[in-house]
Amino acid sequence: MAISRRRLVGLAAAMPLSPALGRGLEQVSFGTNWAAQAEHGGFYQAVADGTYRRHGLDVTVVPGGPQVNNRLKLAAGKLDFYMGGNLIQAFAAVEQNVPTVVVTALFQKDPQVLIAHPGQGIEAFADLKRLPTIFVSQAGVATYWQWLKAEHGFRDDQLKPYTFNPQPFLADRQSAMQGYVTSEPHAIARTGGFTPKVFLLAEAGFDPYATTIEIRRAMLAERPDTARRFVEASIIGWQTFMSGDNQPAMALIRRDNPDMDDDKLGYAVAALHDHGIVETAETTALGIGCMTEARVKRFFDLMVRTGLARPELAWRSAFDTRFVNRGPLR
Repeated sequence: MAISRRRLVGLAAAMPLSPALGRGLEQVSFGTNWAAQAEHGGFYQAVADGTYRRHGLDVTVVPGGPQVNNRLKLAAGKLDFYMGGNLIQAFAAVEQNVPTVVVTALFQKDPQVLIAHPGQGIEAFADLKRLPTIFVSQAGVATYWQWLKAEHGFRDDQLKPYTFNPQPFLADRQSAMQGYVTSEPHAIARTGGFTPKVFLLAEAGFDPYATTIEIRRAMLAERPDTARRFVEASIIGWQTFMSGDNQPAMALIRRDNPDMDDDKLGYAVAALHDHGIVETAETTALGIGCMTEARVKRFFDLMVRTGLARPELAWRSAFDTRFVNRGPLR
């Protein structure tokens, strides 16, 4: 369900508009990569509290999901902006001549984790290699599993398919499964009645930027001011969501995805804080959403070593930092 032009009583409708809005709001669309959740919170915040409107934008959020390919819609010109996953997708776009580019990264760490049972001797990341079974999705096998093998010595004979159902993991104490630090550990605790062991891949060296904003190259060339205003408003939305009153965003998330109860939302936000997913020492200096060439190059080099990128790839074409690295915005 799209959430364009909605008014929350006493909230967005009551927000003062800047003089620029006298010219009317520019309508743009933004596709996420899954159903509404706390991991999208800053974008929903910018809708709910009027930040996009104050930047002259009427934003339609188009939720993603298992049957929705918003990435394809962006490339086809049916969306103006898209919430990407991580830099692997951006490098693939360059290799496949897909005309898109990353213009900011709201997550400084990829929230991907491996999860294990307590009481099985799995106390450190390296201990996961001793498990006979690790449940990983097809997308995971094609990406970070190759890094796990190349950099950490994991083995293909450990693999079993992960279908986004935790029951096989819950039934096998000598197994691990993939997940996001913001969601699956909480779901396992609720369903299985135990606190799992959680290992963030970013802390073991898999460190792409994540939760990116991607746009078409044509839009960057033809409507750079629109792109700038969307990026800046999104960053402000994330600043408020993480450090201010995020209840407006929570209300919209619950409205668009009733499965997101207060417990799930609260856990996810706490995990974003606790693991430094959005805010780091670097964002304190450069601002939320920052990206540096050195950091992108470091991850690209890792992908080359892993065999997931060709060394001759024009990796600098995957991203554009003109709208970020300006410090905290107001």
